[in-house]
Amino acid sequence: MTTGTSENEFIPTWWLPEGHSQTLWRKFSPTKMVAHRRQRIELDDSDYIDLDWTTLDPKESKDNTIVFFLHGLCGCSRSSYILAMQSLLNDQGISSVAMNFRGCSGEMNRLARAYHSGVSEDVNEVFSKLAAEYPAHKFVFVGYSLGANVLLKWLGEIESHPNIRKAVAVSTPFDLEYCSQAMLQGVSRIYGQYFVRRLVKDFQHKQQHLQSFNPDQAARIAQLGDTRSISSIWEFDDRITAPLHGFGGAEDYYRKCSSSAFLNSIAVDTLLIQSKNDPMIPPKSIPDREMLSPQVQMLLTEKGGHVGFVSSNPDNWLEQRILNFVQV
Repeated sequence: MTTGTSENEFIPTWWLPEGHSQTLWRKFSPTKMVAHRRQRIELDDSDYIDLDWTTLDPKESKDNTIVFFLHGLCGCSRSSYILAMQSLLNDQGISSVAMNFRGCSGEMNRLARAYHSGVSEDVNEVFSKLAAEYPAHKFVFVGYSLGANVLLKWLGEIESHPNIRKAVAVSTPFDLEYCSQAMLQGVSRIYGQYFVRRLVKDFQHKQQHLQSFNPDQAARIAQLGDTRSISSIWEFDDRITAPLHGFGGAEDYYRKCSSSAFLNSIAVDTLLIQSKNDPMIPPKSIPDREMLSPQVQMLLTEKGGHVGFVSSNPDNWLEQRILNFVQV
């Protein structure tokens, strides 16, 4: 694997010296405000996905570029890392759009199914509709965490597309089983417990919602049994994610959706930004150089946490690395 040059070397700000503080600061620090214009994409299965565009008209975007964002687990288009990047792109005259996975836009989706780390079919359908709407534009995809895994899986499946120019994946959980296991151990259990509480609560709210608006879909959820006792990401994936989305359990889901299996098929110029001290992604999950296609390069830093990379000089190190890659 290649590490960064001196230009790309990440040095954390002194008051966020290790991975946990980097991760938590990015999560809870004040976010930039970015005005959004919402577009709803109707899907072929009768569900929908909401996109949030910046107010910069894509037809006026620099070099006819559209940057397309995919958020992480329990995130949305208003996640701090997306807003920070969209703000910088606005300053550069580059249009961008953030896709909210099903049920993440502030409104419940219509079906029992939701989103997961391998839901590349939704990305493919949304992109196909946007590519038809903006045939003269080139797209750059940026995914974070779960969204990064989805992005890399999708790129490996399609290999290349004439309207896709580049892609960036930040803090990717390349091996879903290893990452699920990591959140059962040590301090990383805090993250696992946070996510599982959010996921179970959202799932229960969705079940209540569907009972009023779509009883048939509510019945699909009821078949999963009592979910209140779920206490880990692995258990959530085994009892909810897998059966709802056609997998034979958590292990089958992890095996089929881990992006590590798709990296050698990617034909799009792709940058992986990864930290060795990411508290959610164990080092054994990070792929070796021989697992990457020639079009994929990795910027692997010693520090940075999970979608953290908060540095004092420059203070937007992650965003600058992405911008530099987009503009080349």
